[in-house]
Amino acid sequence: MPPVFPMLTVLSMFYYMCLRRRARTATRGEMNSRRAIESNTRALPINVEIVQYAKEVLDFSSHYGSENSMSYTMWNLAGIPNVYPSSGDFTQTAVFRTYGTWWDRCPSARLPFTRTPSTFCSQDYVELAFEEPVYPTAVHILETYHPGAVVRILACSANPYSQNPPAEVRLEILWSEAPMKVNGPQARQFTPCIKQINFPTNLIRLEVNSSLLDYYTELDAVVLHGVKERPVLSLKTSMIDMSDLDEDEDEEKFACGMDTLNKQFSIVTLREWPTNGYFDKLPYELIQLILSHLTVPDLCRLAQTCKLLYQHCCDPLQYIHLSLQPYWARINDTSLEHLQSRCTLIQWLNLSWTGNRGAISVSGFSRFLKVCGSELVRLELSCGHFLNETCLEVITEMCPNLQELNLSSCDKIPPQAFNHIAKVGSLKRLILYRTKVEQTALLSILNFCSELQHLSLGSCVMIEDYDLIASMMGAKCKKLRSLDLWRCKNITESGIAELASGCQLLEELDLGWCPTLQSSTGCFTNLARKLPNLQKLFLTANRSVCDTDIEELAANCTHLRQLDILGTRMVSPASLRKLLESCKDLSLLDVSFCSQIDNRVVLELNANFPNVFIKKSFTQ
Repeated sequence: MPPVFPMLTVLSMFYYMCLRRRARTATRGEMNSRRAIESNTRALPINVEIVQYAKEVLDFSSHYGSENSMSYTMWNLAGIPNVYPSSGDFTQTAVFRTYGTWWDRCPSARLPFTRTPSTFCSQDYVELAFEEPVYPTAVHILETYHPGAVVRILACSANPYSQNPPAEVRLEILWSEAPMKVNGPQARQFTPCIKQINFPTNLIRLEVNSSLLDYYTELDAVVLHGVKERPVLSLKTSMIDMSDLDEDEDEEKFACGMDTLNKQFSIVTLREWPTNGYFDKLPYELIQLILSHLTVPDLCRLAQTCKLLYQHCCDPLQYIHLSLQPYWARINDTSLEHLQSRCTLIQWLNLSWTGNRGAISVSGFSRFLKVCGSELVRLELSCGHFLNETCLEVITEMCPNLQELNLSSCDKIPPQAFNHIAKVGSLKRLILYRTKVEQTALLSILNFCSELQHLSLGSCVMIEDYDLIASMMGAKCKKLRSLDLWRCKNITESGIAELASGCQLLEELDLGWCPTLQSSTGCFTNLARKLPNLQKLFLTANRSVCDTDIEELAANCTHLRQLDILGTRMVSPASLRKLLESCKDLSLLDVSFCSQIDNRVVLELNANFPNVFIKKSFTQ
């Protein structure tokens, strides 16, 4: 009879691995607070749980609200709930800038980066600080309207209230899941079962994906439960779930791959074989094509196998388009340094969300662009808080072929720095949403960048005279196809007239929350008559929009696909029927809070025009 001890040893090791995996990742899903705590951790009796609301909102990628108010802003996430458990559309909640897939179906939509790992689906984020660092036992997210957008929760080791910044900042994923469709827009308390971590935190980051939602998601508050002392797990067989064995495989691959990225690639111990098997029979181009489907961490790991694959994985042709945003937490100066030799031919580069908390220095970023910037056509730097005037100067000097520049939510860049952008005369797309660009710098940019086709100035609060800006656009930017003036506070019918006369190729125009525009001046009628190519028009929260404006759009803008007239009191069902009959391509119509359009009218219009998504928001 063969000995049973080896088999017992194997089973013991397997049992240990199950427990170890379970300690790192608890069962995913939504549970109530008590079950989340009991199933994931077993704290010592003397370790009292601390419950705290967010003290402060540290950072975020976008919000629906204005920079100068509290309505619909991320700042509403600080403190106790304002709305919960009520459901509906409330100004006291935190709302991100977009929802659904509408923003991917308009003229300003950008082509996606390939090689984005399937596990990364985040579109927006918000970072919250809490008073006391704790070992998290539960995170409650109070969602009051259209829940289901949160896809990832992270904890950071950096204490935002500490006088001594740590030498190394650690980030751990507490929970992650693919976007899911939630039945109904009603409020809920979302309490996913989180992973236990081995460091205390008072900085929690939420990442969201709103692509499956029918409307803007609204968050009211975040509650962090935790203990001061590191809890001890109880090892119970009931906690083992065989499905947990591969739940975090992608997260481990992510960590392993990016750690490899930060090591020296000139490895002399690479295995060299007399022949390369079937690889010797494949054309070089075919191997390159096969490897083009791998993510960056996978390329880094494959490069460690042999000299032949090292050569292929380091070929600059593999890095023509490179997005490092999915790995934002692990990208630093060392990463950029090791990528330099591979990125000499790079044309598209996405560094959005990277480099914060000192991970990327100005010198490290500058060195990378000096080596890799000559062929750059597209540069994404959204939420890059390490950027300063020196960085913009380097971009304009080292990237002579640049056509697209995204500085969305780079709110740490000083106003005078934007003057450097005027040197890039080849620019076709410029995104300055939530930046501190001032009027003088913007006038210079418009004067010298006459090739601009897409321009975003949403929530740029430091511009004093938007009529002057619109006049310059009309005179210099004849090729403009999309323009975002979201929450522009001072544009009038004069600026709109100059814009409509000079930029007649416009296909997309966002004038949402522009309170100085009044229908009685004829500004919207003028737009409809001068811009027949309009596909997207947002007149959000303009209460003066009336039947005449809608009828002019129906008569002149037959290519219209998206229209937002939220909040108007002057539009009747009859004019909407004319619009829907005339604009055959219309797919989105937001009539939320339109006092003449009740639910009965919406149901009737939906029945007669089933291809149009007609949104009617509510408050209860």
